[in-house]
Amino acid sequence: MKIAEGLILRADLQKRIEQIKDRLVRSAKVQEGEEPPEDPNLLLQELNELIEQHTLLVQRINKTNSSVVVSNGKTLTDLLAERDSIILKRRVLDSLIQATAIKHDRYSKSEVKFFSTVKVSKVQQEIDLLSKNYRELDAKIQEINWLTELHD
Repeated sequence: MKIAEGLILRADLQKRIEQIKDRLVRSAKVQEGEEPPEDPNLLLQELNELIEQHTLLVQRINKTNSSVVVSNGKTLTDLLAERDSIILKRRVLDSLIQATAIKHDRYSKSEVKFFSTVKVSKVQQEIDLLSKNYRELDAKIQEINWLTELHD
């Protein structure tokens, strides 16, 4: 199984676990004399099995990511951390731009006037560069995911 297939399976397991949670909540209590829609004990058993499968799969993914050296001595884990950092910085800078765009209507000349403390065009250029770097790095990661076998 390739890493990418493992990631798809992991996402599927996460969805199934969430569905079991919802079904458990619906079956957690009933009115006196009523039966739950499903047996909570069977659902808990299924939940435990899914979580065990999920844990084993995530361990395999993590082992693979940390052992695959891609370039310049960097591992796939290193590339994933870089990608996460890029998107984190991009989100912060995007919030900064959003904060400068808030309009405060002035009804008279005595009201306070607001000015942007940052050069929006410069911040936008940095966001554009970060977005490009993210896309390129993500494409590289996706390629590796589809070419690399998942370790046991």
